Amino acid sequence: QFHGNVDADIRYDISLDPARESNLFRLLMGLQLAMGTKPSPRLPKWWPKRLEMIGQVLAKVYCSMVIFTSLHLGVLFTKTTLDVLPTGELQAITDALTMTIIYFFTGYGTIYWCLRSRRLLAYMEHMNREYRHHSLAGVTFVSSHAAFRMSRNFTVVWIMSCLLGVISWGVSPLMLGIRMLPLQCWYPFDALGPITYTAVYATQLFGQILVGMTFGFGGSLFVTLSLLLLGQFDVLYCSLKNLDAHAKLLGGESVLQEELLLRDSNRELNQYVVLQEHPTDLLRLSAGRKCADQGNAFHNALVECVRLHRFILHCSQELENLFSPYCLVKSLQITFQLCLLVFVGVSGTREVLRIVNQLQYLGLTIFELLMFTYCGELLSRHSIRSGDAFWRGAWWKHAHFIRQDILIFLVNSRRAVHVTAGKFYVMDVNRLRSVITQAFSFLTLLQKLA
Repeated sequence: QFHGNVDADIRYDISLDPARESNLFRLLMGLQLAMGTKPSPRLPKWWPKRLEMIGQVLAKVYCSMVIFTSLHLGVLFTKTTLDVLPTGELQAITDALTMTIIYFFTGYGTIYWCLRSRRLLAYMEHMNREYRHHSLAGVTFVSSHAAFRMSRNFTVVWIMSCLLGVISWGVSPLMLGIRMLPLQCWYPFDALGPITYTAVYATQLFGQILVGMTFGFGGSLFVTLSLLLLGQFDVLYCSLKNLDAHAKLLGGESVLQEELLLRDSNRELNQYVVLQEHPTDLLRLSAGRKCADQGNAFHNALVECVRLHRFILHCSQELENLFSPYCLVKSLQITFQLCLLVFVGVSGTREVLRIVNQLQYLGLTIFELLMFTYCGELLSRHSIRSGDAFWRGAWWKHAHFIRQDILIFLVNSRRAVHVTAGKFYVMDVNRLRSVITQAFSFLTLLQKLA
């Protein structure tokens, strides 16, 4: 029904409507395994059955090693912060405190996604199984492949940016040819000794990579899920717009709602957020099975739209459940980290390499905050536009078939989707402004203390 009563894998256009993706999260699943947040992974088919227990043990050992690396560096920087507090040197204090926050949040993020790994996997599998890869068959259509492609490209760029920022800091002593550690923290032994230097340096470099992967995974996962849900909203709105055309198409009529065809004179801007509308190749659908009763076809199409809307709301609620605790800690971490980075950049030394590294961390921190708040704002605003999409179609021709159904649907569709930070704050542009305001308030206090 949702695909023109022909075939679930039918394509409305050869070039503009790609085939359905079987796994929307392949890249993120691989990243999740690499960063050690899958303590119980599904082993590949080629893995020997007799070694299955060994594979599970190795995965748990790797996860434990990742958690230990992040937390022990956080503890070492805590000790460093306590040691430099009596000196009163604000630059040294803020440097140590910044790295303490970063590594404790890395440990928190790793533990959090380890504990939520099974729920996250079930969520991904549900979306892979139930998502609609294009809208109802009609005069026009949208394909959700554009949202998948956009999310995949963003994940690659964001992960590479995060890794580049932290690795450049980690390899800076090697680039300068200096025998020193990239992270200046306290050790209970001589970290620069001939035996311990290599091991300590490798541990710190591995810790830096974990920081980039953890920060990159949380942000890219949130943006990917948001873009895919926005794409599903676009699919729903295009389907609602084409309900009359869909019923006529199944009824065998050749004259459809021509005003839905894209022209510059009647093109309406901002109907969709991430997808683009295209005219359907109607000849590909004309050979499908026909439904003689247009009223039933219209009602069945509306039922499919209701099912899609319920699927989107369920996925949005699960997104809120997954990210609400994470966003609360993330907001606090970004607030303090933003304040400390700006203070160090304003009051610190003017070494070129140090300035470049500070700008990288500052840019990544601000952009990460923008990612969470802007995507949350888009979801909130775009989730209540079902009525606008429905009025674009010729629904009144079938009003006597749907009766109260459409009224119930429109009332339910007015409930906006929200992603909150611990149920305290809504992640939207107002939260972006408040976090920046709080960060600069702390910055003002630090400058007065200096």
